[in-house]
Amino acid sequence: MAAEAMYHLELRQFPHVVRVFNLSREELDTRFVRPWVTGAMIEHDDRRWPPERSRLKILEGPRLRAEEMGMGRGWASATKSATDVTDALLAEARRGADARPELEALQAAIQEVATHPVSFQDVMALAAAGHPTWRASEQLALAEQAVWEMLHQSRLTMVVAGEPVSQSRWQPVVLSWATWAGAGQQAFALQAPSQPVA
Repeated sequence: MAAEAMYHLELRQFPHVVRVFNLSREELDTRFVRPWVTGAMIEHDDRRWPPERSRLKILEGPRLRAEEMGMGRGWASATKSATDVTDALLAEARRGADARPELEALQAAIQEVATHPVSFQDVMALAAAGHPTWRASEQLALAEQAVWEMLHQSRLTMVVAGEPVSQSRWQPVVLSWATWAGAGQQAFALQAPSQPVA
């Protein structure tokens, strides 16, 4: 069984830097991400970090052991084994700041058809069918968010050539226009994880 992904965070406000390791998703969202996207002051390490004057970086990867964090090596260890998910998680939090029934409706539609592998273009078609008057960029943003959340909620698995795609590769695939346009060299697909990989 794969180890649960952990989150490692860096806050910068010149000349100060603080790093926090081995956060669960709930801890990350509650203590840092939600306050950040709402513009609230983050209080950590006896300092106040205003989002408008600070920089935030979030890495997702395996839990760091104590020996990997000793002698100030924690961040270097994290960057070797983790993926930068800052933009994706902040975008997810901003979109989730208020209820989005259209997101839930699209996720339900994806769930219905994902008993067999579906392409990213299929997901775009579902978003377009549900919201034909929306701009293409809005349909894409909805489709991207729906897939990103479902992957992280283990409601979808990403596959290519019949093989599962590792979580560390999800972000560049989901955020690539070539993926959604079907212009990439590899044909990525999505399916419900309970189904055997074809």
